[in-house]
Amino acid sequence: MYERLDKGLERVIKVAHEIAREYEQEYVGTEHLLLAIAREREGLSGQVLAEVGASEEKTKAAVDRLIKNSLEDTWVFGRLPGTPHFRNVMAKAIQEARNFGSKEVSTEHLLIGLLLEKGSVGYEALKSLGLTPKLIRDKIRRLMAEGAVD
Repeated sequence: MYERLDKGLERVIKVAHEIAREYEQEYVGTEHLLLAIAREREGLSGQVLAEVGASEEKTKAAVDRLIKNSLEDTWVFGRLPGTPHFRNVMAKAIQEARNFGSKEVSTEHLLIGLLLEKGSVGYEALKSLGLTPKLIRDKIRRLMAEGAVD
């Protein structure tokens, strides 16, 4: 099992917690992970989102459309719990890292994990932007082959 997350992924998870607080939500979900990737543009996942035209603004608009009715007036301090989808995405990201033969779990693995977690807000937002796991995997492999790794 991978216990080591690369620094970019650790930063994205931290930013996801901040975004959840910005939305005044009591949990960290897939939508917060996706928005953190879009905001930070970390690693290959950030490059892939840029290549497919998924700017932070477009990604946020897609997420906001999906969650506008579920926003609550709550503010929570401290660490926020992850949703079941969040935990599933992390498990899928670990499996993707294994599939790529990576020694660390990175943001590109997280992006694919988000696309594999059907029914989550992150999945629905990425789908609405026209992204698929195959498209993302292909772009990641191409960027890796070109040596575009940060």
